Amino acid sequence: MKNVLKLGAVAAVGTLVLAGCAANEQTAEPTSGGATSETAVVETLSGTLNGSGASSMAAGQEAWIAAFQIANPGVTVNYDPTGSGTGRAQFFEGATSFTGSDSYFKDEELAGEFPSCVPGTLPWEFPIWISPIAVIFNLDGISSLNMEGPTVAGIFAGKITMWNDAAIAAANPGVTLPELSITAVHRSDESGTSKNFTDYLAAVAPDVWTVGAIEAWPAEYGGEGAQGTSGVVSAVTGGNGTIGYADASRAGDLGTLAVKVGSDYVAYSAEAAAAVVDASPLVEGRESFDLATKIDRNTTASGAYPIVLVSYLMGCNDYLDDEQAVLVRAWASFLVSEEGQQAAATSAGNAPISAALRAKAQAIIDAIQ
Repeated sequence: MKNVLKLGAVAAVGTLVLAGCAANEQTAEPTSGGATSETAVVETLSGTLNGSGASSMAAGQEAWIAAFQIANPGVTVNYDPTGSGTGRAQFFEGATSFTGSDSYFKDEELAGEFPSCVPGTLPWEFPIWISPIAVIFNLDGISSLNMEGPTVAGIFAGKITMWNDAAIAAANPGVTLPELSITAVHRSDESGTSKNFTDYLAAVAPDVWTVGAIEAWPAEYGGEGAQGTSGVVSAVTGGNGTIGYADASRAGDLGTLAVKVGSDYVAYSAEAAAAVVDASPLVEGRESFDLATKIDRNTTASGAYPIVLVSYLMGCNDYLDDEQAVLVRAWASFLVSEEGQQAAATSAGNAPISAALRAKAQAIIDAIQ
């Protein structure tokens, strides 16, 4: 594999010890979160676990791998941030034991074969990474603004072109808006961030944003293109009257929008991002171990922030290789645990999953064979 994230022990992580029950003998069972008590004596796991997939969670995977391998020095975890599509393809080919993806399994994918899994069994999937997408802007003297969804869509569709437009002013009484042209900055490369942002625009303003959820920005909507998240942040920072979108962890000192949700305006936060996932329905027709979620961009749930990117962890319910099952069970338990989620949040700025989602995911993990 190329660009593999492979990290050894770099720091201590409390008393967390993760253990399985087949690869190595043990004297204590792990808790539901994957951790044993401080007094338990457990032999650490051993072996190699290979995964690949979404680059969005690459920084989080670095933190997870480092922490997990400290607790389990006999285990090597490799994660290749190939991108979601390639990661799922490698899992379908049996090249990996788990994958991470910014998109849940398609129905046609679930109808295929999974060489790492026992024939006739389906894989599981659940959200493991929640990343709020901030709408960032640069206006002298203004650090935050309120906007309704159709106004945001109008700006990025090139239909609202001035900062003192009536629609912006109506949502921000008391704020002196400049008579200044808006420069809307978008990703010039194909991007999962763009796909999730445009999914929001299409949901809240289908008559304004008419091209749906797309990874490649439509030329007819104009604006200024920039390469990658860093490029968008740099372009917004370097101008006055600029606006763009980026992973919220990269917003820095730029102004950010609170968007209309129900009767309130909600700013991004870890709690608000997790809340929209909990408030959104599962994809219909899936098995109980498949937590594919259709994010409700039009939610009216109090305190929910609807502009998020959600990535999934995916693996087998029943592995052909029993030792891989043990490793995946321990690895996945750590990722969903409070400790694991906080490790990633501290390192990469994602929003930890909620306790309710953690419980559902852990029940799926506990059933892995």
